[in-house]
Amino acid sequence: MDKRTFLKQSSLAALGLLAGSSLAAQPTLQKNTLPANWMWLRPNLKWSDDEWKKQLDKIRAAGIEAILPEVYNSTHALFDHPSFPVKERFLERLLPLAKAADLQVHAWMWTMPLCNPTYKKDHPDWYAVNRKGESAHDQPAYVGYYNFMCPCHPEVPAFVQRNVEALARIEDLDGVHLDYVRLPDAILAKALQPKYGIVQDKEYPEYDYCYSTFCREQFKEQSGIDPMDIENPQEHKAWNQFRYDAISNIVNNFAVPTAHKYGKKITAAVFPNWQSVRQQWHRWNLDAFLPMLYHNFYDENPRWIKEQVEAALGRMEEARPVYSGLYMPALPTADELALAIDLAKAGGAKGISLFDFPAIKDVHWKVLASKLKS
Repeated sequence: MDKRTFLKQSSLAALGLLAGSSLAAQPTLQKNTLPANWMWLRPNLKWSDDEWKKQLDKIRAAGIEAILPEVYNSTHALFDHPSFPVKERFLERLLPLAKAADLQVHAWMWTMPLCNPTYKKDHPDWYAVNRKGESAHDQPAYVGYYNFMCPCHPEVPAFVQRNVEALARIEDLDGVHLDYVRLPDAILAKALQPKYGIVQDKEYPEYDYCYSTFCREQFKEQSGIDPMDIENPQEHKAWNQFRYDAISNIVNNFAVPTAHKYGKKITAAVFPNWQSVRQQWHRWNLDAFLPMLYHNFYDENPRWIKEQVEAALGRMEEARPVYSGLYMPALPTADELALAIDLAKAGGAKGISLFDFPAIKDVHWKVLASKLKS
């Protein structure tokens, strides 16, 4: 039996009536309602307005109701930010074009990394520190852009809040979408470890954050313990919870109230292996969650998508919508994409979010139009 036939038969057998179901899109999406289906989008600044109109109409025709354009990557902004370097006012150009295509726009912003050279020069103390004492300011883990800030630094939450507010105050924007709301990966997803030539069978000091002066002093004040003295920090519940809470504080007490103050929805791209990035997102007061259920990163088959949606919904103290983030390069065929959509729905997802626009091929567009449109 070939792979395509196997996937198709597995979908039908496992999902029964759900195999033929669709994630229905509303004919016209009303403001302040959450869309059913989303798409992450990294802007092509060279496209004309006419080209953008063409592509946005194509996206909407496929049943996608919201786009998530990346407009703040911690190096520059692509909108009229009042206090951060602006490369281009792209978001202001995109908004009327998206509205004309009946698409919501939720602005995608990086949260905890800070890569801008001027800010790095002026605020070296803002950065997270690993258990070896290395700062993400100048010795980032894995890749050069992992310049993560320390969540316990007294100025960092306000900095994040200003970035959220800079977006939320844009009148025609529908929402703010947080990315990198976390610390660096203590343990990478299994399939990614060979890419970096590492084996992470436990949390090693060079990947274990954050041991900044600010985190250490605040935890010691609460517990009487300096985390540097903890023999096995991976198993220390109070120390782990402290770091979860440090990130949750930024989300719940700074980002969410700011977005809601301006009447904007606020969502986040989050990790299924939340413990490894200190991201206890099931306790966040967001309007919705877009977990990145990239099954191939974890050496899993697509059925894992359904399991992770169920697990996410089961962890939440207050029910909130979950939209399955699907990694398009791992779903190259029509049957694989259709199966992933059905599995997401079977797990209880309200819809899907696709990563990302350039990875969607002709075969995908046809499946999306079939599965997502009512």
